Amino acid sequence: MSRIGKKPVPIPAGVTVTIDQGRLWARGPKGELSLPLAEEVRYVVEGQQVKVTPAADTKRARAFWGLQRTLVANLVTGVAEGFTKVLEISGVGYRANAQGSTLKLQLGYSHDVEYRVPDGITVRAPDATTIEISGADRQKVGQVAAEIRRWRKPEPYKGKGIRYRGEFIFRKEGKKK
Repeated sequence: MSRIGKKPVPIPAGVTVTIDQGRLWARGPKGELSLPLAEEVRYVVEGQQVKVTPAADTKRARAFWGLQRTLVANLVTGVAEGFTKVLEISGVGYRANAQGSTLKLQLGYSHDVEYRVPDGITVRAPDATTIEISGADRQKVGQVAAEIRRWRKPEPYKGKGIRYRGEFIFRKEGKKK
């Protein structure tokens, strides 16, 4: 039995959830998102909650149960509040500047890196060493953060690079004489 799957997903005020044409739709103040329905799982919208139950007693249905419940919860939370990831840049001369739908990064290369931000995602640079990525779709927010981080991952000797806020970088000791 899935402990996560057993819990119903609460629907906050201002959010509507409907099941239509093989998709679960969530509409709220932050936008509209949909999720394709898995055949192994049954979805029921009752009042102000969504219940997810396995359609059969198979191993595959039990495996999908908790996953689909979490995906529904992410959908509802995304359209209600949205998701945010914060990246921190450390290193001499490393900085970021957000200009509309383009993020301009100076990361020690001979050229500036220009990252085009996809639709549905907003990127802010409150200061030169912080990047805030936010949007309704949790997967997209995480993907954009990972793509930006990939340009200069934190290195273990001096810790220079782009890291997630709160991420611990295991530091190594340098050469000794």
